[in-house]
Amino acid sequence: MKVGLVSQWYPPEGAFIPGNLAHGLADRGHQVRVLTTFPSYPHGRIYPGWRQRWGHRETDGSVAVRRVPAYPSHDASAVRRALSHLSFGASSALAGPGWLGGVDVTYVYHPPPTAIAAAALLRAVRRTPIVLHVQDMWPESVLHSGMAPTGRAGRALEHGISALMRTTYRLASAIVVISPAMAELVVAHGADPARVRVVWNWTDDTLFRAVPVTDAARTALGHRGRSTVMFAGNLGPLQGIGTAIRAAAAVRDRMDLVLVGSGAGEDAARRVAADVGADNVRFVGRRPPEEMAELYAAADWQLVCLRDLPALRGTIPSKLQAALACGSPVIASVGGDAASLVRSAGVGLVCPPEDWRALADLFVEAAARPPVARMEMGLRARQVYRDRMSLQVGVDQFEDILTKAAAQEGRT
Repeated sequence: MKVGLVSQWYPPEGAFIPGNLAHGLADRGHQVRVLTTFPSYPHGRIYPGWRQRWGHRETDGSVAVRRVPAYPSHDASAVRRALSHLSFGASSALAGPGWLGGVDVTYVYHPPPTAIAAAALLRAVRRTPIVLHVQDMWPESVLHSGMAPTGRAGRALEHGISALMRTTYRLASAIVVISPAMAELVVAHGADPARVRVVWNWTDDTLFRAVPVTDAARTALGHRGRSTVMFAGNLGPLQGIGTAIRAAAAVRDRMDLVLVGSGAGEDAARRVAADVGADNVRFVGRRPPEEMAELYAAADWQLVCLRDLPALRGTIPSKLQAALACGSPVIASVGGDAASLVRSAGVGLVCPPEDWRALADLFVEAAARPPVARMEMGLRARQVYRDRMSLQVGVDQFEDILTKAAAQEGRT
């Protein structure tokens, strides 16, 4: 089978899912062609050693990659973000018919919704089926990001994105979502229930795995010999970091909270920490991906938190899969499917989102758990990941979905 893969994000960026899927399919004998742009995530600047140009082609192992220019932006400006998404939609649409013209099926990684432009052209001209992989609910995530306008402009933006998403769902032969609650949401937004499939996200299995604890990692986290909770990932407006900081400050004599990462919400988080006197909260910035498994091992617990928004109830934060793959027990201040998964699998402690008092109680409970109990949770976490979320499981499911989508149009 010949597979076209369209994603604005692709390695060497940290968006490992499109890259993992491309290689997983290629390893099974499928011909894979990728259409993407030049790497700029997360800082919004083209990586050193790269130069945007129209005719760029490369080989990534057995995967053929075409990169097209786009405006790079990942800051808090809604205008610049929109320009980034729209420019990739336009340049990928121009390159798509030539680069992906012979494929049997096109996989599209969403967001942004503009990534479907090239696949939509192939659908219109050659009836090439589309498999849409939905990672985030639009327009909700945009409207709650803090970057969207309010008033009449905000309503116009909501209506425009909603219309775009309804069209996108209609174009797709299959719509893959990351949780059962998200399946309900896309159906409520106009998707055909018969076309919706749930595939749990995986993490980068080569980076996130169980490893021994090292003194260097404990030093990097500032481990002080007491319960250490680590939050790893984007410090953005949807994560609810302020709730975690307030909770940690309330029990500052019992535990430490270490924030590994950065993002648009970092400055606000630092202000909250200063305002509440959270001297047990440390910001250590971004770390190279190759160091993350050791940092996971050095912490006692991994924190997963989100704001209490309807659109996030179907979200499974990628840091949850990373924690499970590393065999780390989690503290989850979330709702929806993420809370249900942690609770039912017995891999951590759960409280409602955006409730700092309840989270503070969990921090105290976590600090009191004996090491053997944490170890048992960690072993269950690793097994749950292997059985339900690993790369092999995900590629198995996508191979089946892509093959059936292609067969429906007589492409294979």
